[in-house]
Amino acid sequence: MKLSARNQLKGKIIEIQEGAVNAIVKINVGNGNILTADITMQSVKELNLAVGKEVIAVIKATNVMVGIE
Repeated sequence: MKLSARNQLKGKIIEIQEGAVNAIVKINVGNGNILTADITMQSVKELNLAVGKEVIAVIKATNVMVGIE
């Protein structure tokens, strides 16, 4: 898979919370870091995503927000 996005993190799915339209997918990318992605249920089905499956999280964002209390 070739993409223009430089931020690609390999990991393993540890949880999928299915909703009516979207799913929350949690990916362990190592060293105790968990990445959470909100994707469509259609994508979950088309990609045949399941807990334990190895995936690549591709991050292409123009804005990243950071907040403090």
